[in-house]
Amino acid sequence: MKKYMCVVCGYVYDEEAGWPDDGIAPGTLWKDVLETWVCPECGAGKSDFEMLEI
Repeated sequence: MKKYMCVVCGYVYDEEAGWPDDGIAPGTLWKDVLETWVCPECGAGKSDFEMLEI
């Protein structure tokens, strides 16, 4: 599982945790998150996220 960070505000989407508040179940891969989804912290689009290298 990977993590993706919003380059605008720093919010991190974790595939393992998902985002149940927006109906994204734990284990949902980034590629399966709808293109219309926006950052829950700042409203930036999915295109404003980058994969985190650990």
